[in-house]
Amino acid sequence: MIEVTRLRGAKIIINAELVESVEETPDTVITLTSGKKFVVSESSKEVVDLVVDYKRKIHMAY
Repeated sequence: MIEVTRLRGAKIIINAELVESVEETPDTVITLTSGKKFVVSESSKEVVDLVVDYKRKIHMAY
């Protein structure tokens, strides 16, 4: 799970395993495999870094 911030400041938790794409249009839009979209204040690089850190933590547990 990763924590991101909606444009109005609300924090939300997203399942990193369900992230299908991240794009900047110019706002950052995260699309999940379900088709649900979230507009967040983090840059696409920050979102990718959060997902990579999450995956790194998961794989270190094994």
